[in-house]
Amino acid sequence: MPDQHSLTLRAQRLAAMRQGARALLPGLLALSVWGVVTGVAMVKTGLTEHMAVMMTLLVYAGSAQLTSLPLIMAGAPLWLIFLAGMVVNLRFVIFGAALHPFFKNMTWPKRLLMGYLSVDVAFVVFMPRFSDAPQKGTLEQHWFYFGAILSSWTVWQLTSLLGIALGSFVPTAWSLDFAAVLALIAMMMPLVSNKPILVSIFAAGVVAWLTQPWPLRLGLIAAVLVGSAAGMWAEKVFRKGRS
Repeated sequence: MPDQHSLTLRAQRLAAMRQGARALLPGLLALSVWGVVTGVAMVKTGLTEHMAVMMTLLVYAGSAQLTSLPLIMAGAPLWLIFLAGMVVNLRFVIFGAALHPFFKNMTWPKRLLMGYLSVDVAFVVFMPRFSDAPQKGTLEQHWFYFGAILSSWTVWQLTSLLGIALGSFVPTAWSLDFAAVLALIAMMMPLVSNKPILVSIFAAGVVAWLTQPWPLRLGLIAAVLVGSAAGMWAEKVFRKGRS
């Protein structure tokens, strides 16, 4: 029989997980749309249903998946496909650095699992709640974040599998790419909270528009690199202005 202390800890963990899942609810609609569109896109690109299922389970990164699909269709070299996926997901390096103080007391296998499950919208709901916490790495923080990322992973996989199942029935004429863009914008808007981010978005948007004729979607990589550099530059400039 578990003792009272174990029961109390279990109750605290479940409560924190429920809070994390509840905090993520507003972003799940956009995540669901993005998941369905990504599932359909994988099948429409030419991947078999089995390959698409393996991709959504192993990669679990909608932006990287959607970025790699046109490159796969164009017959791009493998190194370029991997590079494009890594560049698109560079933001997770920043997220990881911000989250490190909260999870550095966990073992590396657990941190690896948390890293695999992490998603933008979970970071968005976690940081405003705990960024100013006097103590970092608490049980509540760990299980709140786990509840958020586990619910997002579950919704993503279910909606992606639904998209894969529907892929062969959806007409190519349907503009699902536009729906994916709208869903991504809805997920990203909560991140636009300061001037450096606005500068980063503006710079990336301009470069993406100017480089549309570039082959193999190389303009997307250039836009991410320029946007990241512009954001870091703006952060230094605005920080100096405040000091």
